[in-house]
Amino acid sequence: MYEAHQYAPLGDGTVRCSLCAHRCRIADGKHGICGVRINRGGTLYAATFGRVAAEAIDPIEKKPLFHFLPGSTSYSLGGVGCNFRCRHCQNWEISQSSIDDLPLFEISPERGVERANAGGAASISWTYNEPTIWHEYPLEMGALAREQGLGTVYVTNGYITEEALAELAPMLNAFRVDIKAFSDEFYRSVCSARLQPVLDATVAAHEHGMHIETVTLVIPGLNDSMEEMRALISWVVENLGPDVPMHFTRFHPDYRMRDREPTPLRTIEKILQCARDLGIRYVYAGNVPPGDYENTFCPSCGALLIERSGFSGRIMGLEGDRCGDCGERIPVVRSV
Repeated sequence: MYEAHQYAPLGDGTVRCSLCAHRCRIADGKHGICGVRINRGGTLYAATFGRVAAEAIDPIEKKPLFHFLPGSTSYSLGGVGCNFRCRHCQNWEISQSSIDDLPLFEISPERGVERANAGGAASISWTYNEPTIWHEYPLEMGALAREQGLGTVYVTNGYITEEALAELAPMLNAFRVDIKAFSDEFYRSVCSARLQPVLDATVAAHEHGMHIETVTLVIPGLNDSMEEMRALISWVVENLGPDVPMHFTRFHPDYRMRDREPTPLRTIEKILQCARDLGIRYVYAGNVPPGDYENTFCPSCGALLIERSGFSGRIMGLEGDRCGDCGERIPVVRSV
């Protein structure tokens, strides 16, 4: 197996992993919470380096990323395991599986870049399960991808440490982060994690110059109060700025949370309006009926700039990174 980055020996064969905010203390023969970083004889190994559970070429809008290479496709890879235990996980078949549960196939970093180019993708995304725990694999593939002009994307829960993020920063373009709630109690009871490390990593990614978009799945009765939503939106405005796109997605019952009803559309609409009122200039809804919920409009003159339907995006009124009608600069990454 591939020796891991981001760990230190503690003596007696025990190591401390510094990849994610759990900072697991791992005894010889054991693995971290993620299940894929294994201590053998005092050396920590990345057991899933190059081992893939899911591969596809997706529209970038599926991530969802609306202001990063809009209208393009992204070569997308997922592995197994996660450092969260979300009771509502929609990819639980791979995220809550172990190395031995699923048939994994090998794709080297070099081969991944070749397949991205062959498929006409503009970027590579590490997604489907948590990319943080795959650290060494996207780090190598991403460096190769950047040399060939491909964009690089993490679709992440944001539980990465600042030192691990700093190691990724030279190669990582986009940090599409789930901020699952604005309550530590939610993170502890629903995800077996904490809120503050996610906020810290998101600010650090922003400071490293990565493109940031946030996603919050709105779950009735758990994180849907307007008080909590106002606190989350205000935090984004104050710490990331009003131009960071925010996505609010309707919940549907899944995994171990099948006892709740889907989010009412009216709740999502109220949150979108709240975000606009608090200064967010680009706010979107997911898992909603067709309409303007996912379209991008110029915040200055109201012109339609990017039209979206399903997972496809079509450039309408953008000229480079400016509104074609009024010239307002739009924070959208058109090339890397």
